Amino acid sequence: MSSREQILARVRRALADVPADESPVRAAGGGFADSHGAGPTLEVLEDRLRDYRALVHRIPADRVAAEVAAALERRGAARVVVPAGAPPEWFADSSVERLPDSLGEPMTIDDLTGVDGVVTGCAVAVAETGTIVLDGGPDQGRRAITLVPDYHLCVVRADQVVDGVPQAVRLLDPARPLTWISGPSATSDIELNRVEGVHGPRTLEVLMVEPGP
Repeated sequence: MSSREQILARVRRALADVPADESPVRAAGGGFADSHGAGPTLEVLEDRLRDYRALVHRIPADRVAAEVAAALERRGAARVVVPAGAPPEWFADSSVERLPDSLGEPMTIDDLTGVDGVVTGCAVAVAETGTIVLDGGPDQGRRAITLVPDYHLCVVRADQVVDGVPQAVRLLDPARPLTWISGPSATSDIELNRVEGVHGPRTLEVLMVEPGP
């Protein structure tokens, strides 16, 4: 049995006594305080992300296009990678050059190194750990496009945010290529000197889209 199979077997055993009709509770701005004492779910996620040195903006649903354009302008981005399934309305207010990446025409590593960043959505976000999970969905694309460029702009909807890891695991398909992102790429040497950008983007910027009225 491989290490992956062992881990999945442990997860299945841990969930064996969960009632069949129980479902994870998706949060839309509240609920986290009841069980963790940490505060409303979206506030916890924002706090964790900022602690990891990510850039975070809470925005209304009707401001996504404007905020995507503003973020890319602040970054000075002229050319960004965009997954084939990213909603075109995200870029309605932006004049940035969008470079599509698809399984049929994937960009090379050299191509990805030469762009100014990548814009994606996410599969789920975990408030407790400040983690954004990608699963290779249409608005997220291949893992490479979020690991090679130096800047990652991620759009996270409020209804994609859950309280903790167990809820996230139940929503995810373990057969998909999962990437768990907790802030910008960073590592530390033996003297605890922090170095960013070693294994992925040095800058993670998150647009947290709050529910409409």
